[in-house]
Formats: sequence, structure tokens, C-alpha cells
Amino acid sequence: MTTTNNKPRLKKMVVNDIVSMKNKEKISVITSYDYWSAKICDNSGIDIILVGDSGGMVMLGYNSTVPVNMKEMLIFSKAVSLGTKRSLIVSDMPFGSYQVGIKHAVRNAIRFIKTGSDAVKLEGGIEIIDRIKAIKEVGIPVMGHIGLKPQTTKLWEGYRVQGNTAIGGSQLLKEAIELEKAGVFAIVLEMVTSEVADLISRNVKIPTIGIGSGPHCDGQVLVLHDMLNLYDNIKPRFVKTYTNLSETILNSIHNYITDVKTGKFPEDRHSYKIEDKEFERLVKMIKTLRKKLS
Repeated sequence: MTTTNNKPRLKKMVVNDIVSMKNKEKISVITSYDYWSAKICDNSGIDIILVGDSGGMVMLGYNSTVPVNMKEMLIFSKAVSLGTKRSLIVSDMPFGSYQVGIKHAVRNAIRFIKTGSDAVKLEGGIEIIDRIKAIKEVGIPVMGHIGLKPQTTKLWEGYRVQGNTAIGGSQLLKEAIELEKAGVFAIVLEMVTSEVADLISRNVKIPTIGIGSGPHCDGQVLVLHDMLNLYDNIKPRFVKTYTNLSETILNSIHNYITDVKTGKFPEDRHSYKIEDKEFERLVKMIKTLRKKLS
């Protein structure tokens, strides 16, 4: 789906493309919150760009995903949509944007679609089935999210691995099946034990997207800032760092400071020049002006 002879697929991804990848091709998902990174991710051939509520942490400095609001998420989503031509864009609905009631949830989901998003993602299981159905009924695709639910898990038990008991695993499987019945096109499994994630993936017909849930999911998602080592406030065990961009940027800025302090920057090639004749005219004009003022 993603590539043909190692060349990125040019056709705009739609939900049915993602669903059809189940058991055929692993689905690649990455987060983005702004125009420039969305453009790079889109050009890379990534299948899904997730405008995650994690943007509240990595972009705005919040200590969790809970404080981020609709206004902020809509700004992130709009910027990402402007930088994306091919990837499917899924936007996280932030805490408080769908818990109040069905009408409230539908209204906010519509706002995301108006910014250019292709789908929305809601955290929760059986307790939000009515919201998911209502959003889907107005034509908006929904991605589910179970396992660790950062918006609310911290309030109850903290950030802990999910599905590490028979009862816990059974409950997650039940929730996944109910989400599939409600009409979600894919389910994110966060910090679920590898065995349970495998069990869920084999028992639902829709793709599962893992984050810290082992290799058996139908796809994987990482936060862009984590994989590039741009955000080090939290370092989850499941993150694979592909480059140390933070160090690269830091070294570049240090070099810039040195060049400015020593006069190495800017050079002539970084500057603009006025034509000699125009400069001579300018000098004469200044002399005339000084005489008038003296």
C-alpha cells in the first residue's frame, strides 16, 4: 500500500486503504503538530499522520495530555493538513471534547474535519461507544484507543502496563470487539502486553496500531519528537530513537553563536548589495541633508 518499487505512493490515503492493509502490510503511523514536520512526514511515505494530544506536551510544555484543549488541537490539525497531501490525517480529540455528551462530541469532531483532518481518535472503551456511533453516523471515521489511556489513566492508576492479568486481558479484548462493532476503522493499543495485543489483533477484523504493545499489531505509532530525541522529559521504554536531533540542533546553534561572536557570520555571500551608482547618490543625498540640518 505504502510503496511501489520503493517509491512513495502518491495517491491520497483514505480510511479504506488503511483497513485493507490488515494482514497484508504493516501500517506506519507517526505524530505531527505543525506544517514543516507534516510536510516531511508526508513526503517520507508514512501511512498515517496522527495529530496527537501529545502535542500539548512536546509543543506547549504541559506535563501531560490533559490540559491541551480544542483550540490548540485545531491549530495543530490545520497546520498539519496544510503540509499533507498524501497521508491519512487522524486528529486526537482532547480530554473534555467528547466526554460531556453526544452532541458535544459530534460538534467537536466536525470541527476537526473542517480543519482538514480525515478522521478523529477517541480514547476509551465501552463507556464511549455512544459517542463513537454518533460521530460515525454523521460520516466521520473514528479510530479507537484502548489500553493505557493517558487522558484518564493517570487519574486512576498511573502509567502502568495494561493486560498483564487474565482479567485485564479479557477486558481489553472485550473492549476491542465492542469498538469494532461500534464502527471504528482501527484501534490504537497503548502499553498493552505483547501477548494480549497479539490476541486482540487476531480477533478483530480491523487494524490494530501498537505503541509499546509489541510486534504483533497491524501497525506501529511513535511520537515524532521521541524518535528524533527532541523531547526528553519522558523516555518511555518502548521508544526507539532513530537519531539524536536534539544534539545536532544544539551543536548547530553553538556554532552559530561562535560565528556571530567572532564575526564569521554573516559573510558577503549572505548579504545584499546596493549598486555603486545608487550608493554614490545616497552619499550625496546624506551630505545635502546634513548641510540643511546644520
